[in-house]
Amino acid sequence: MRILIAEDDQVLADGLLRTLRGSGAVVDHVASGSEADTALLTNNEFDLLILDLGLPRLHGLEVLKRLRGRGSALPVLILTAADSIEERVKGLDLGADDYMAKPFALSELEARVRALTRRGMGGTSATIKHGPLVYDQAGRVATIDGKMVELSARELGLLEVLLQRAGRLVSKEQLVERLCEWGEEVSNNAIEVYIHRLRKKIEKGPIRIATVRGLGYCLEKIAA
Repeated sequence: MRILIAEDDQVLADGLLRTLRGSGAVVDHVASGSEADTALLTNNEFDLLILDLGLPRLHGLEVLKRLRGRGSALPVLILTAADSIEERVKGLDLGADDYMAKPFALSELEARVRALTRRGMGGTSATIKHGPLVYDQAGRVATIDGKMVELSARELGLLEVLLQRAGRLVSKEQLVERLCEWGEEVSNNAIEVYIHRLRKKIEKGPIRIATVRGLGYCLEKIAA
């Protein structure tokens, strides 16, 4: 899961980053509306936008309006001051999916994020099956033959991308773009290491990650 946080309160932003990264999400942060608008224009890999309305340089409602005007269905969770009922109503009318009034419990925000992520799947199941491998996208838990597989956050991210594109080639560059936060240096060699670790944990029976030399990786399609 890749999340963009648009919040100018650095203390709150740090808390959100720490909490969401702790749950295994890849999280990027901007502190102004103009930066948020630019990020949303140039990156279509986000799964969720957490949007503060009182942003400098471009109001959060304008960010939302532009996002929906481009036809994006990206789930949006609005953060507002407790007394800004009018802005909450405007945000929902402009296409926001949910809102939280400050101050709020981080545990509740995590639950809202999980709910919006499931909703963002377009009503499809949050569970992906690949032979004996079952992956719960909302809970971020993988099992093989009913037994949990212990995976790191990076390994879970790799598995999720490969499962979502099972049977199709995924390049190293696509993996880096999908799994790495801004400013994070991850080489192609590092991706090879993560793939090697993931293979050791999940390649059992019909589950296989094929390497297409010089191009990328493919989780081989298993016939139903």
